[in-house]
Amino acid sequence: MIFPLKDLIEYDDNMYEITSASSRRAYQLAQQMEKEEKEAWNGKMVALAALQVFTEEVQFRLEAEEL
Repeated sequence: MIFPLKDLIEYDDNMYEITSASSRRAYQLAQQMEKEEKEAWNGKMVALAALQVFTEEVQFRLEAEEL
């Protein structure tokens, strides 16, 4: 399951931020999840990560880079 397209279209915040957060979350999930959990999602970590970030199940923040 992924979030509805209508909700994505109506999203007001920075699309780059949510995309970046979803990508990083997908990497975390791929590293942490057990094989059975991955199989339940058919290996679609990006879909699960996007859903978690978009529905605010997981929080993210941007940190300023040091120069």
